[in-house]
Amino acid sequence: MKPRISEVIVVEGRYDKNTLLQVVDATVVTTGGFSVFNDEEKLAFLRRLAAQRGLVLLTDSDGAGFVIRNYLKGSLPADQIKQAYIPDITGKERRKKAPGRENKLGVEGMEPAVLLDALRRAGATFEGENQPIRSTAITKAELLEKGYIGQNSTEKRRRLLRELSLPSHLTPNAMLEALNLLLTREEWEKMQYDMVENFFKKE
Repeated sequence: MKPRISEVIVVEGRYDKNTLLQVVDATVVTTGGFSVFNDEEKLAFLRRLAAQRGLVLLTDSDGAGFVIRNYLKGSLPADQIKQAYIPDITGKERRKKAPGRENKLGVEGMEPAVLLDALRRAGATFEGENQPIRSTAITKAELLEKGYIGQNSTEKRRRLLRELSLPSHLTPNAMLEALNLLLTREEWEKMQYDMVENFFKKE
């Protein structure tokens, strides 16, 4: 039996929707790609769904996917949406003759386990399951102190994103949001310790 999710999941296109509906029992709505930018009726519909059920945004990990995600983030109430991210995986979908511009698989190319993991990490509500209790939040000041944001932070931030199987297009603010969804305080501190240890082992 497919797990049932309470929130409405928003994806880019119909192939993404078809893939997702094979994995979960949920309401899945498409943006129609970039057409959502000029579709006031679709945006009004998404606002209504967000207010009534809450939304989970699940776009591709390429630049185009993040343009759509960021547009919706700016157009919908922040407390009514959750961000689900698929990892950067190179390749092309079977139906396509050639890979996309960034050579990354989209939502439709993800394995079921990857999609389920992305939804769980986003905090989607799986009906019949107890929801995890989050611990003390990771702060932006910590990221600055540890060199993940600020001057000369790009490469260190990319390493952290790769370690967590998160897309490289994440902004520092989006990364902070994702960290607080994915990691407990204990897991975050252990990860920092392990990364320092591995660095000195390479020296």
